[in-house]
Amino acid sequence: MESDSGTEAAGTDTSTGAGTGIVALAVTDGMLHFELSVAYEVFSDPLYELAVHGPAPVRFGRFLLEPDGGFEGLAGAGTVIVPGWADADVDPPAALVDAVRAAHEAGARVASLCTGAFVLAAAGLLDGRRATTHWAHTEALAARYPRVEVDPDVLYVDNGSVLTSAGKAAAMDLCLHLVRLDHGSALANTVARRLVVPPHRAGGQAQFVTAPVPAQDDHPLAALFPWVLERLGEPLTVEDLARRANMSSRNLTRHFRTVTGTTPLQWLLTQRIRHAQELLEATDDSVDAIATATGMGTATTLRRHFNRTIGVPPDTYRRTFRSTRSTRADAHRHAGHDRAAGMH
Repeated sequence: MESDSGTEAAGTDTSTGAGTGIVALAVTDGMLHFELSVAYEVFSDPLYELAVHGPAPVRFGRFLLEPDGGFEGLAGAGTVIVPGWADADVDPPAALVDAVRAAHEAGARVASLCTGAFVLAAAGLLDGRRATTHWAHTEALAARYPRVEVDPDVLYVDNGSVLTSAGKAAAMDLCLHLVRLDHGSALANTVARRLVVPPHRAGGQAQFVTAPVPAQDDHPLAALFPWVLERLGEPLTVEDLARRANMSSRNLTRHFRTVTGTTPLQWLLTQRIRHAQELLEATDDSVDAIATATGMGTATTLRRHFNRTIGVPPDTYRRTFRSTRSTRADAHRHAGHDRAAGMH
């Protein structure tokens, strides 16, 4: 199921192949070390089995990397990550393209970070699909691969079994989105805290804002955010937020656009939806109770906004999340059993 707004879609394609808990980074000479490092940090969590596959050794700028194995190892992964490609004007190696295509055909979920989208496009995985890449390369991607519907304005696009992110920090957003799909918002938030990054930016958010983003705790809204998050069950308005921040509604909106890239109401709605996801994942509370706890008021309101943002109704999200989590846990458990058996 494609998220038509570029935001996250719950329970998208869960039909991954063998080794569902295995995340493989597909690497070769000329890739960007930032995106590689982002994926490595996020998926180093014990809930995943992380491996790096490519020709040995691989050079990233001034760094030399020794992969765990060759491209053939991608076929056994549940998720394949393709980091950014340094020179988007040069065709990626045929061996890499073929291996990524074969992994997807074997059932792997494939995600590209930044200009890694050029690898997925060369493999034909983006034909007829929406996709994104770093804003500086979206025109080149669209020109070279006209069958790809390139969206230059979003952080990432989730097509289920194929995902693409914009550049740099958006790679972190997509990786955390994958963790959220696999294990829920609570774990994704824990990973984000460990990495000291925002826990969630919706995929449909703009790739960049015109004004610089201030340091994390050095902006006029730093004290307001935690105050709001503790009161999501209350019927907060823009005027309430402005009063708490001791500024006019107009100034509040200006600061919100500078810091978050969105409006106060949209930010507040995103936090309510994220809290609803956590409650759907971790509790058996009714949709009515969750609507009250998240400040949505009624189940009808929650369902309308949840469906519009996430792509499925709350009840479907809960069933799909629990089914996906169970499936992935079983696959991870079986993979561990198979590896243990192979040692005897």
